[in-house]
Amino acid sequence: MPTVHSILARILEKPRAEGEHLLESALSAFLDFGIKRTSMGEVARRAGISPATLYRRYESKNDLVQAVGVREAQRFVADIDDRVQAITDGEDQLAEIFVAFITSLARNELLQRLLRTEPDLILPRLTTQAGPILAVGRAYLADKLRALHKDDTEPDFDADLVAEIMARLAQSLALTPDGLIPLGDEAAAREFARRTLLPMMGGHRP
Repeated sequence: MPTVHSILARILEKPRAEGEHLLESALSAFLDFGIKRTSMGEVARRAGISPATLYRRYESKNDLVQAVGVREAQRFVADIDDRVQAITDGEDQLAEIFVAFITSLARNELLQRLLRTEPDLILPRLTTQAGPILAVGRAYLADKLRALHKDDTEPDFDADLVAEIMARLAQSLALTPDGLIPLGDEAAAREFARRTLLPMMGGHRP
C-alpha cells in the first residue's frame, strides 16, 4: 500500500509531457459527463486512440481516474509554488500559501463538478474517508512551513500541527465555502491568514 510520503513524492514530480493529451481528454470528459457516466470509449475517442490502446495504458477506469487525480494535484502544488517563489518575506509567504491552498481548492473545476453532481462519489473521500488526503496535504504543508521556519529559534513551533489545522480548514472551506472566511477576496483572505495563522507560528500581527 502506498505511503503518505510516496504519494506526496509522486505528486511533487513534474507532470510528464507523455500522456498529457490522454489525461486532458479524460479530464474534459469528466467535466462534461461526470466520472460515473464517462466511459473508457469516450475518453479514447477524445484522445484519438483506440479503446485497446487506452486499456494498455490504464488497465481500468479507476486507474485512469487516479492518474487524472494525481495530475490535478500536481497542478495544484505547482500553482502554490509559482505564487510563493517570488515572495521573500516569511510571513507574506505563509499568508500566500494559505490563500493559494484554499482558493485553488475552491476553484478546481473537477472538484466543484463532482461536489455538485456526484456527491455520493466524492463526499466520502473528503469526509469519513479523508484521512489519506489530509495526511498528504498535512505532509506537504508541514514541509513548506519548516522551510519558512528554518531560521527561527522558536522551540514550541510544531509544523505538523499547524499544517493539520491548515489542511482541515481548507477541507472545510472546500466543502462549505459560505461563511466569514473570505474565499472570493484574496486580499481579505491574506489578512485573515496573517491574523489567525501567524500567531500559531509565533509570528506577530501586522
